[in-house]
Amino acid sequence: MLYIIGLGLGDERDITLRGLEAVKKCHKIYMEAYTSLLSFGLSTDGLSKLENLYGKSITLSDREMVEEKADDMLSESRDADVAFLVVGDPFGATTHTDLLVRAKKMGIDVKIIHNASVMNAIGICGLQLYRYGETVSIPFFTETWRPDSFYEKIQRNCMMGLHTLCLLDIRVKEPSLESLCRGRKQYEPPRYMTINTAIEQLLEVEQTREESAAYSEETECVGFARLGSEDQMVVAGTMRQLQMIDFGAPLHCLVITGKTHPLEEEMLNFYRCRT
Repeated sequence: MLYIIGLGLGDERDITLRGLEAVKKCHKIYMEAYTSLLSFGLSTDGLSKLENLYGKSITLSDREMVEEKADDMLSESRDADVAFLVVGDPFGATTHTDLLVRAKKMGIDVKIIHNASVMNAIGICGLQLYRYGETVSIPFFTETWRPDSFYEKIQRNCMMGLHTLCLLDIRVKEPSLESLCRGRKQYEPPRYMTINTAIEQLLEVEQTREESAAYSEETECVGFARLGSEDQMVVAGTMRQLQMIDFGAPLHCLVITGKTHPLEEEMLNFYRCRT
C-alpha cells in the first residue's frame, strides 16, 4: 500500500490520528520538501521532531526525486507499506495527482489521508470560502522572465466580486541557470516569496496594463504568514499598507478581497491595519 498523508500546516503534532497510525506501520517514509514547509521548516532539528514522534526515519524528497524517480518509491510499495508525507493536504494547493495516477497504473493500492491546507485555513480571516474565485500563483520575477498570466484571472475574479487567493513562490533546490548551461547542477539557496515582494510584482504588472485595472495600491487585501502555527499572522489592509509590514518568516500568502458581505467586514475589522 502507498499512503499519501497530509501533515497539516503547523508542526509535527498536526498529523491526524489516522495519519499517525498509518505512518507507524509503514516500512519506508518519504516526505516531499519543495511545495511547502511546516512551521519549523526542514532543518535537522525540525526533521528530528517528526522522526521522534513517528518513530521512523524520514527520507526527504525533492522535486527531482518525486517527478523523475517516483517509480522507485512506487516499486517499494508493491511489497511493503510506504508513506509519502505532504505538508498541508495531499490534494490542496499543490496536488500530487500524478503520483496517484502512476500508482494506479502500476496496480498499486493507494490510501489518501487528508488534513488542513492553505485552501481552507485562510477562512480564519472571515472571508467566506465559497466567495473565492480561481486561485493564482505569483512566481518570482527575474531580469528576463516576468510572467503575468495571473493578472487576467485576478481581473475575472474582481469583475465577479470574488476574492482571490494568491499563492506565493517557493524556490527550494532549484538549479541555477548558469550551472545548467555548464551541464553541472548547482542549486540556488532556498527562497520564499514575501507578501511585500508579491505586492511589488502585482503593482508592477498593473502599471503595464492599459485596460481597466484589476487592483491598485488602495485595493483591500489580507496578508497571512505561517498559517496554522502558534505565531501565525493575519493583517487586513490596502496593498500599500501591507507592503510596509514585516510579516516575518515564511510561508506567506495573500488574498485580494472582492465584494464583501457585512459579516465578512466585521471579521476583517479584527485584523485591520491601523497605520
